Amino acid sequence: MATSQVIRAGADIGGTFTDIALEVDGVLFSEKVLTDYEKPERAIVTGLKQAAAQAGIAPSQIGTVIHGTTLATNSLIERRGARTAFITSEGFRDVIEMRNEGRFEQYDLAIQLPAPLIARNHRFTVQGRLDAKGQELQPLDEAQVQDVIAQLRRGEYESVAVGLMHSYKNPVHEKRVRALIAQALPQLSVSISSEVSPQIREFERFNTVCANAYVKPLMSSYLQRLAQALLAEGMHCPLYLIHSGGGLMSLANAAEFPVRLLESGPAGGAIYASDFAAKYGQDKVVSFDMGGTTAKICLIDQHVPKTARVFEVARSYRFKKGSGMPISIPVIEMIEIGAGGGSIAHVDDMRQVRVGPESAGSEPGPASYGRGGARPTVTDADLLLHKLDPARFAGGSMRLDRPAAEQAMDAHVGQAQGLDAVRAAYAVAEVVDENMANAARMHAVESGQDLEAYTMIAYGGAAPLHAVRLCEKLGIQRLLIPTGAGVGSAIGFLRAPFAYESLRSSVMRMSQFDGEAVNQMLREMEVEVSAFLQDTGYGGETVKELRAFMRYCGQGWEIPVSVPVQHFGPDSVPALNAAFVQNYVALFGHAIDGLDIEVVSWALSLRSKTLPPAKAALQQGGTPQKGAGTVLDRREVFDGKQGQFYACDIYERLGLPRGQAVPGPVVIVEKETSTYVSPGFKVVLQSDDCMLVERIDSGV
Repeated sequence: MATSQVIRAGADIGGTFTDIALEVDGVLFSEKVLTDYEKPERAIVTGLKQAAAQAGIAPSQIGTVIHGTTLATNSLIERRGARTAFITSEGFRDVIEMRNEGRFEQYDLAIQLPAPLIARNHRFTVQGRLDAKGQELQPLDEAQVQDVIAQLRRGEYESVAVGLMHSYKNPVHEKRVRALIAQALPQLSVSISSEVSPQIREFERFNTVCANAYVKPLMSSYLQRLAQALLAEGMHCPLYLIHSGGGLMSLANAAEFPVRLLESGPAGGAIYASDFAAKYGQDKVVSFDMGGTTAKICLIDQHVPKTARVFEVARSYRFKKGSGMPISIPVIEMIEIGAGGGSIAHVDDMRQVRVGPESAGSEPGPASYGRGGARPTVTDADLLLHKLDPARFAGGSMRLDRPAAEQAMDAHVGQAQGLDAVRAAYAVAEVVDENMANAARMHAVESGQDLEAYTMIAYGGAAPLHAVRLCEKLGIQRLLIPTGAGVGSAIGFLRAPFAYESLRSSVMRMSQFDGEAVNQMLREMEVEVSAFLQDTGYGGETVKELRAFMRYCGQGWEIPVSVPVQHFGPDSVPALNAAFVQNYVALFGHAIDGLDIEVVSWALSLRSKTLPPAKAALQQGGTPQKGAGTVLDRREVFDGKQGQFYACDIYERLGLPRGQAVPGPVVIVEKETSTYVSPGFKVVLQSDDCMLVERIDSGV
């Protein structure tokens, strides 16, 4: 095969499946293999080899591999990281435990705050202090640092996080602590907050550097093994990682700053959904990604995913803001809950059906996988409701065991509720769908949005089965199931730009604006982002963007304001003030007279220039015609809204009549997923094999 071909692969490790998307000169090939928990890189190599065989190429011909993973996130959620110590300024040992003193549930008298990532007996303090301007008030006590180093040696730690007060303004003390540790204990992995997250607010900054240190040994080891495994198969190609902000970074930078990978897989999915939103001109989109372990909801406005500087891992209390672990890095903002195909169902002490967050994963997997799982999962429920065909699951590569699913559902849900296995499966499906709908509502409310005005784009192995029911619950009228939806995040990796964003805090009132200080900081930030892009080997055209995070003096939080990249001086103040007021009024409806304005932080991003997708118009399909196209099969399928079985036509995706509406109920099967369209909706296959699902009745 000609060496001039462009061959790129995306590999996404999920909790249950590892997804592979291989693109050969624009033609996509995909594979799903069960995730290997012992050595995750083995599943990637297996999937790449299978996809290459499908494409008729040798693995050695792959020119680029782009990887995203939830391994770092799972490590934090399950507390399976390295033995980690935290060194901070004297008097601030308990910041990560005291949090910000907020209550995410005001009236819960038995509220349980999330435990800090690093226990108190693993936290150490040293004397030495900087003020808020970065000027030294008290020299670093190096003798005390040596005492801490002795304790680190005795404690046999694998990793150390260093977070000192006001180091975001001046890193001199943190860098000295790191140098002393490296001199005495060179084998220790060290992370400092002034490099990981140089932002104001010590709780978020300390928590972020602790998270980075906690997962760094695990992720460094894994990434090295992955690179070696690819080389062993003859893949001498660049390996890039997608970070939480949706850009590509080098292997070396990913190993140094693994906290940037926490939302890497979901970020790829948001890029995938944004690409289709732009293609079809959908300006308000909610993306719905449901895999084997988690479900993710993201708002996409004007074809751009919503972003944030801080996000929470593992919200523990009804998806409420403040109940998770805050991480301050640039991120595509989404809400993530433990609701996937492998999420385990049970009945609690109140005799209520609960689903997740515990997952059966791939080992042992759902009961119907026949790999030793004995507890019922969402996949088992979908099988019992006939939404899944046991002979066609995963393109026929796995045969599902319906009796095993029935036995597990009856034993763990049905008997406790006095229900047969099918009604118990109905209860499980409704609970998980309502959980996901509640998460979407919560995310929309926090963003001040009404989801009824949005189009849903669903992807991931389990999402197309549940998406229409979510649309019914949320009042959404239109749903898109793009091509390759079952491996959507992996495809999204192939659409991601090389990109990096630098965030730095420097609180400054507009009345005291120091343009030269801002210019110097921006020059340093430009060196940082340029170095990250250069490390990937990218040398093409780039796009530079600058945002200022501003507020009225006295306010507790700030809003992002896009500003032109420029040389700042005193004459820049009126334009900055005007831009802030315009954004503030757009958000809150009014300005506040008589208050000074201040900039808290700056964000400078650099990304490779990418071409927008070719535009296409959605075909509505005319009057729905039942039985049109090539019907593969027919079976009874349970509908959640109506609470009963319906005779349902079964199609392969390409068996649908192109451009012609087909009414529900139908199930559309394909290699990586299946889509259920309920009564009251129609489905239209578009020219690019994307499926448009729309409501044809007025009921909700």
